[in-house]
Amino acid sequence: MKVIDLNCDMGESFGNYKLGLDEEAIKHISSANIACGFHAGDPMVMEKTILLAKENHVGVGAHPGYPDLLGFGRRTVEATKHELTNYIIYQVGALMAFCKACGVKLQHVKTHGKLYSNAWENEDIAKATAEAIAKLDASIIYLVMGGSKGEIALRAGKEMGLKMAREAFPDRAYLPTGALTPRSQPGAVIKDAAVVVERAVRMASEKKVVAIDGTVIDLQIDTICVHGDNPSAVEIVKKIKSELAREGVEIKPMGTFL
Repeated sequence: MKVIDLNCDMGESFGNYKLGLDEEAIKHISSANIACGFHAGDPMVMEKTILLAKENHVGVGAHPGYPDLLGFGRRTVEATKHELTNYIIYQVGALMAFCKACGVKLQHVKTHGKLYSNAWENEDIAKATAEAIAKLDASIIYLVMGGSKGEIALRAGKEMGLKMAREAFPDRAYLPTGALTPRSQPGAVIKDAAVVVERAVRMASEKKVVAIDGTVIDLQIDTICVHGDNPSAVEIVKKIKSELAREGVEIKPMGTFL
């Protein structure tokens, strides 16, 4: 039987600001990427989201980003490799502490926004993430982009002896290069629920995605990223889960099969 993980970015509320529909989306996923305070999230939200994941038997992941609260981590912050390593240790370490307090093991680390996409081209950024994880706990999974764009980060993680997970995005348009279409371009985010579901099923069962020019891209992936930050997205996640089951694809936390 084929197995896939469904991951979702969560815990992105902070203070008086409520972002996302975590309580609903978490019922239909297997792994949660929890913001660690630099681009979103705060101590109360971190604890709440970990407990929510624990209650729903969902794997917990740290989702560190650039120190860019106003830009939601979608802007590059200039930093040395050493600084980036410590930024990631600081954030992941905070979530690890909450995990320990809540009786949960941290399963994985997935960087957020620009910190994630900059690693596609910048080896130092990819290595900073891998080194930070290895220094904290080498049993933690390093989650990276699937396909050719994830090769630099994949190599960096393997060099540090880490377990690796590769992901795909059914609700994001792909360029022929294998990169995600920048959000600034029209059509970068796919909003047609039927299309998103179809792409997710193909990613899980065939390991392929169609780029914006019609190119079919091969994807070796272990997890699919779904988004739960608008009302229709929760229905999309539910539909993806049911269609994958129909196709004989079992959904499990990545830590159970990697």
